[in-house]
Amino acid sequence: MGNSGPRPGPAPLLLLLVLLGAERSGATELTFELPDSAEQCFHEAVESGVKFSLDFQVITGGHYDVDCYVKDPLGNTIYRGTKKQYDSFTHRAEATGIYQFCFSNEFSTFSHKTIYFDFQVGEEPPILPDMGNRVTALTQMESACVTIHEALKTVIDSQTHYRLREAQDRARAEDLNSRVSYWSIGETVALFVVSVSQVLLLRSFFTEKHPTHGAVHS
Repeated sequence: MGNSGPRPGPAPLLLLLVLLGAERSGATELTFELPDSAEQCFHEAVESGVKFSLDFQVITGGHYDVDCYVKDPLGNTIYRGTKKQYDSFTHRAEATGIYQFCFSNEFSTFSHKTIYFDFQVGEEPPILPDMGNRVTALTQMESACVTIHEALKTVIDSQTHYRLREAQDRARAEDLNSRVSYWSIGETVALFVVSVSQVLLLRSFFTEKHPTHGAVHS
């Protein structure tokens, strides 16, 4: 039998595994409900010199606004937002410790809110080993992996954005449907009352009135 051609090395498979196993920077995504006149706080340990970011958006409730503030381990307020529908905050930690970020709905007395936030700590590591210190150009396979990785990040961000928009629009549609239903019920009741009143009024016009028999005969 003739010699077979050279087999492809393990480099493409290794690059694919590295791409799929690339660790994302420490991130926390959460959607939660915040009752009226309430405050909810979260805590995250951050090392000094590490950059972190907070993105949040109010999905449902009231005027779609919430108060938010971030405190460092020393208790100093490094960010405060008042009645924000959405916002983004990025900061590099100046001290090691527990950072606290809170959402407050204390200004609302009857409407609860649904809030989404994404808290990321640190920067995303390179998907290829020693990518930042390389002096040679990337191979075609490595360039393709980097391109795919960036495209996947864009897809994830787009999916998150559209998921939040869909949840917000669905909540508004359900609220509008409830209001229309209540208005229709009210109109139906009012129409029934008016119809009955008109029937009774018309009957009173055609009702024969009998003379009174208690008259004194002469």
